[in-house]
Amino acid sequence: KQRIQLARAVYSNADIYLLDDPFSAVDAHTAAVLFYDCVMTALSKKTVVLVTHQVEFLTETNRILVMEGGQVKQQGKYADLLESGTAFEKLVSAHQSSITALDTTSQENQVQGQQVLDGGIMPSALLATRQASEIEVSTRGPSVAQLTEEEEKGIGNLGWKPYKDYVEVSKGILPLCGMVTAQVLFTVFQIMSTYWLAVAIQINVSNALLVGAYSGIAIFSCCFAYLRSLFAATLGLKASKAFFTGLMDSVFKAPMSFFDSTPIGRILTRASSDLSILDFDIPYSMAFVVTGGIEVVTTVLVMGTVTWQVLVVAIPVAISMVYVQRYYVDSARELVRINGTTKAPVMNYASESILGVVTIRAFAATDRFIHNNLQLIDNDATMFFHTVAAQEWILIRVEALQSLTIFTSSLFLILVPPGVISPGFAGLCLSYALSLTAAQVFLTRYYSYLENYIISVERIKQYMHLPSEPPTIIPDNRPPISWPQEGRIDLQDLKIKYRPNTPLVLKGITCTFPAGNRIGVVGRTGSGKSTLISSLFRLVDPVGGRILIDNLGICSIGLKDLRTKLSIIPQEPTLFRGTVRNNLDPLGLHSDDEIWEALEKCQLKRSISSTAALLDTVVSDDGDNWSVGQRQLFCLGRVLLRRNKILVLDEATASIDSATDAILQGVIRQQFTSCTVITIAHRVPTVTDSDMVMV
Repeated sequence: KQRIQLARAVYSNADIYLLDDPFSAVDAHTAAVLFYDCVMTALSKKTVVLVTHQVEFLTETNRILVMEGGQVKQQGKYADLLESGTAFEKLVSAHQSSITALDTTSQENQVQGQQVLDGGIMPSALLATRQASEIEVSTRGPSVAQLTEEEEKGIGNLGWKPYKDYVEVSKGILPLCGMVTAQVLFTVFQIMSTYWLAVAIQINVSNALLVGAYSGIAIFSCCFAYLRSLFAATLGLKASKAFFTGLMDSVFKAPMSFFDSTPIGRILTRASSDLSILDFDIPYSMAFVVTGGIEVVTTVLVMGTVTWQVLVVAIPVAISMVYVQRYYVDSARELVRINGTTKAPVMNYASESILGVVTIRAFAATDRFIHNNLQLIDNDATMFFHTVAAQEWILIRVEALQSLTIFTSSLFLILVPPGVISPGFAGLCLSYALSLTAAQVFLTRYYSYLENYIISVERIKQYMHLPSEPPTIIPDNRPPISWPQEGRIDLQDLKIKYRPNTPLVLKGITCTFPAGNRIGVVGRTGSGKSTLISSLFRLVDPVGGRILIDNLGICSIGLKDLRTKLSIIPQEPTLFRGTVRNNLDPLGLHSDDEIWEALEKCQLKRSISSTAALLDTVVSDDGDNWSVGQRQLFCLGRVLLRRNKILVLDEATASIDSATDAILQGVIRQQFTSCTVITIAHRVPTVTDSDMVMV
């Protein structure tokens, strides 16, 4: 990532370049190539301000500023500052083992048959390293290009499957049957009320009986309407809980390969807009479709009973509406599916822009990003517009067809001879004919909505059956509580690949890390060092070979039993929003005295004790209110509290200053003398005090 950012900066062809430690996360050879090709060659005629703790590059600078406590303590050229015998000399001395003279001299050290360049930046060494880098990029390019997979989108008519999934996942067959039954009874009582009014006109009925019977029927109708809403809300609540639990459980248990190949926007759209539709829109739309469907059927039956001749027109009209609606549903379904895929890019772009807002402003690319964001929003809004336009298209046709039914009913009542149909039943027929249009429009509208909304069930179901990580606990094969007692690690013909269609990243590694030793693992950027650690924590399982810890295969035990016995200080320290106590001891397993002791050992006690909240001092998102070095020391504090027999340092000192590096290394030497410490590094000096080194 740093190389891409550096290339982007060079490509911008600016006059002034601000480089904030761009060589910290690459190996020494690559750093030398980048410094020579970019800073010394491509930017030779530019003003470059380089912030770094790698003093090996300072010999080539024109001016050096030494900062301390927010002030410039010294300034001058490299040789002058070195001779002055002040803070700069101490800084250089701390790096003495890694300082190389960037001039025409070079020194070659033979380390276990490997030629290690420890001298100046020589053209031959640069050429070899540059060629190796080009080979690495060319061989890895295709797999990287195919990392992000296309979003899955349903095809064709799924029929009743989404509805079946909705009811089965929520176990809501009883609420659904209750809702339908309540609606049928509600409609029956509604018909009884209008029928009572029509009959009461022909017979001598007192006003008290007329009003009393009508009121009784209305009360029963209200009760069943309440039950219908209650069952609909119960069905929606059960479905929301079931789908939310299933989605979260599936996503949280998904392997790391899923998150590597899936943009965050796709997950967020399912966890936000799709779940929101599932919570609010589908239950009510389903209830309204049941309501409208039963009303349309009963209305046609009542009209056919009173004036059966209307059925001659009503039946062909109904058949026509079925064909029109089927044509609409097939088109609307695809529009909604496409609209579902246009939301994820909007969310992706917004989240990426927020994370990279500093870079966007630094490169004066604000207008371009705003334009791209508006373009993505327009794409999403366009599909939404077509979806709404299709709904209006079907409604116009439904109203036109129903108007034909009303016209036929009215014409028949006008032409029928007097006395054939009573005025009361004629009024009943016209009343239902007029309500039929509203009921059919109501049914069509909400059935269209439901067909569109049910796509969310399909989309959420896609993420409810993701490949899962191995179980957290295997009851029949749990390790002893004291495991591992020694910390010995054996790698036997270990082969790792991230996805089935990609080449091997680790190709048959066989070695042993003796218990209690400090093991250094060095290699160029992209050589597989971090993959080795990922396999140790089972973030990715081996496709061949095995890993043994104290003669116990790690693939035979649960993930929780394995990962709780390993400690790691990562390259990018992570703090979570909360307090200092929550970040050091998230499970609340340690007392305040133990936490203070850990803070004292990693030299954070003074910083924390100077605040009023002490251990309840606020930590913002990602720990942004703490420096990178302090965040790394917090990670060290976590490790000190865990006291595991195996500790992994994954390039933990790559992005921190010399003072913090010295603190971290000193604490590890003192507090983890009987532990197996694996140090991943791309700089040889980092592992010079290791008992064994793997290249």
